[in-house]
Amino acid sequence: MREFVFEYLAASVEKEEEGGRMRWYPWHSAEYRHNHILNVVDLAEEIARKEGADVDITRVAAVFHDVAKLETDQDLHPEAGARVAREYLESRAEFPDSFIDQVCRAVEQHAYQGDLTDLSLETQCLIEADLLDKIGANGTALMLLRMGYEARTHMDTDEMVDRVLERGYDAASRVQSDTAEGIAHQRLKRVKWFREWLEDEIAAMG
Repeated sequence: MREFVFEYLAASVEKEEEGGRMRWYPWHSAEYRHNHILNVVDLAEEIARKEGADVDITRVAAVFHDVAKLETDQDLHPEAGARVAREYLESRAEFPDSFIDQVCRAVEQHAYQGDLTDLSLETQCLIEADLLDKIGANGTALMLLRMGYEARTHMDTDEMVDRVLERGYDAASRVQSDTAEGIAHQRLKRVKWFREWLEDEIAAMG
């Protein structure tokens, strides 16, 4: 299943016209997107297990949640991903219809911007995991990588780290489960420590 998703992502990039959407960013790649998916799978499983959600539904939905991210517009990728997931799962006889429906519903709703308690617990776990992967040490590393592509110097690091913190606070305000709140708190704390260390070592900051 994970291999299928990676191959689908790779094929999506190969089909693009030269210079495709955000092609100049390294995270517009099958490798980065697949790594993000695996991160979300791990986080979603942890949240689902501790919060009493169906772990199998949550895990499979996490595997497919961004499968169409590289081939369609941002606003359309959840619905497109749900179609890919349904086609894959229905081609395997071992998945009952109710399981497939719940997985595809979670994929289709994973970009929902409203109150997460409106959704199934499995979808909530997926959305929380997706939010959490963008903050913390991983989010900071990605933002610092972006600095190079924007021709910034290390003295701009505080601005970039502040973006990670802002995103982290937004994520923390949206998550609902105790497990996700705990992970968000831990990851935000790491980013704050990193910013404090920078202020101690870079004269132009602080």
